Amino acid sequence: MPSGSPGAASSPADGDRRPAILVVGGGAIGGIHAAHLAKAAEIVVLDTDADHVAAIRAKGLAVSGKTQAQARIEAVKDGTALAGRAFDALLVAVKSMHTKAAMTAVLPHLSNQPLLLTLQNGQGNVDILAELGPHSIAQGTTWEAGERTGPGAILHLIHGPPAPIGPARGEASQMAWLVDLLNRVGLPAKLEADPRGAIWTKYLFNCAMNPVSALLAGSPEGKYGSEEIYGLLVAAVAEGRQVADRMGIVLPEDPLHLVTEVRAGTRPMPRHPGSMAQDIARGAPTEIEALTGYLVRKAKGFDIACPHLDTLYRLVKGLETGMAAKRAQGTA
Repeated sequence: MPSGSPGAASSPADGDRRPAILVVGGGAIGGIHAAHLAKAAEIVVLDTDADHVAAIRAKGLAVSGKTQAQARIEAVKDGTALAGRAFDALLVAVKSMHTKAAMTAVLPHLSNQPLLLTLQNGQGNVDILAELGPHSIAQGTTWEAGERTGPGAILHLIHGPPAPIGPARGEASQMAWLVDLLNRVGLPAKLEADPRGAIWTKYLFNCAMNPVSALLAGSPEGKYGSEEIYGLLVAAVAEGRQVADRMGIVLPEDPLHLVTEVRAGTRPMPRHPGSMAQDIARGAPTEIEALTGYLVRKAKGFDIACPHLDTLYRLVKGLETGMAAKRAQGTA
């Protein structure tokens, strides 16, 4: 466990002990990171799914697909099980709409203030974390993708490029050890003084592509092969770029570069249906509010017209309502 005063987490960078890391949310992203980090850190996974926690406790966390692992890690179902514990870092891996509830159920039980790292989709998570205490906060984005296929089992579908990570509150030097650790365990990452450009590059991609994926039931051919859909994606991202420009965020590359490469035949057609399509298929709430909804509200606050983003947002809200009605009727 971390040493030092209970007021702040000590960095393990100068010692030879294994850092202690709490992963809040044991789904696809949380599970992939937990299994990798277990190679060099003491990992605890917090997840509210009792069957998932029981399976991890009994047999470990199994990851298949792009990477293979059977990680023997600790798993708990609620924050009270962590009373008095201290961690060097806490990885927030729940969906954006659960961030506040998950963190308020965890942080009061810890004996220190660990570094908080969010690699979540959507915007607004950093603001929520900042309201919950004086912790140092690292923000970033990841292109890793997967799905939970059953209790204690994660399918790793996409092994992406290095994750940009940097300070949302605090100094980059406070986060360097965690970036180094991710690199050592096979999850490439890079430390950036201001990662917002890279974060918004993926964010704008998700704001356009994730609703399209949900509306097309995850069809790769529909998402990448249709001229009409490509035009819609281009228009939606152009609206989002106006918001980024107004906020002073410089994008390092075109948010649609992956789509362009797939359409040009220089990149294989991705088979991953997309997280929002997966949520709709299993009847779970989507992250539409933290993705396209947040961007629409920002655009309107800047008096930026966003008819394409607004239409995508409204259609997914309607799809959620329709799927909820089908489930209630027993026809979904």
